[in-house]
Amino acid sequence: MSAAEVARDHSAARRRLALAVAGEAGRLWALVDPARIGESWLGLLARLLVLLAGAQSAAAGRADGYLDEVLDAQGVAASAAGRVSAQALSGVASDGRDLGDLLYQPAISTLVGIKRGATVDQALAAGGAGLDMIVRTQVADAGRAADQVALVARPQATGYVRMLVGKSCSRCAILAGRTYRWNAGFDRHPRCDCVHIPAREDSADDLRTDPKRYFASLPAAEQDRLFTRAGAAAIRAGADIGQVVNARRGMYEASGRQFTTVGARKKRPRLMPEQILREARGDRGEALRLLRLHGYLR
Repeated sequence: MSAAEVARDHSAARRRLALAVAGEAGRLWALVDPARIGESWLGLLARLLVLLAGAQSAAAGRADGYLDEVLDAQGVAASAAGRVSAQALSGVASDGRDLGDLLYQPAISTLVGIKRGATVDQALAAGGAGLDMIVRTQVADAGRAADQVALVARPQATGYVRMLVGKSCSRCAILAGRTYRWNAGFDRHPRCDCVHIPAREDSADDLRTDPKRYFASLPAAEQDRLFTRAGAAAIRAGADIGQVVNARRGMYEASGRQFTTVGARKKRPRLMPEQILREARGDRGEALRLLRLHGYLR
């Protein structure tokens, strides 16, 4: 298989994991008692927490095999300085908070919605949609974080190419095919499906794609939906796609200095992988040291 095909298979497996957990999350949310929303959801949360943490671990556990396969497809013989610790990326939200706290947020937003005038059914529906987004995003983020940890551990991979999967949004489309250094953070939005394709600098050209070609491959109605009617019309008229789309709006990478209390030792806060790469300042040896120190590499 080509590197792109390996990446698509990897992404599809991660989406299947996320979909399975999202389905169970929806079934559990349907059991929430409208008269006791917070209390009843708290009673259901433990099962979902176990399932989601397991899916995060499974997604992260695929990273080493993916890196070996995708680099091999490019003819890059890569030796790893360590193996990803999937458990270190399990049970923690991608913004560093406790996963249980994040999963309780839909109950809070439901209660706030009711207080602001929504009917109970409307508020519960909105809370369920928020839960679905949380679950899918956390599985994907754990997998992507693991992929980047595995990339750092393979010095032969000098960076990665960003690949679209399916019908991606306009914000992701203009980032398609860009090459990033090994320590560059991966901008994403909730439920983003984009993936890393780790590569060596001299093998990245074959993986690059043209965002405007992606735009042209879409039916006009889909162009209008993803880029807005006015934006799509401007691009069709010859406007620069990158100028039309605000690439940063709505994208997120948890800002500031990222820590998590999950898995942290008493006297040392635990950095998130993205923060480690920032603090290593391009020094791969320092990045590897910190990834080991904080338990992400074995």
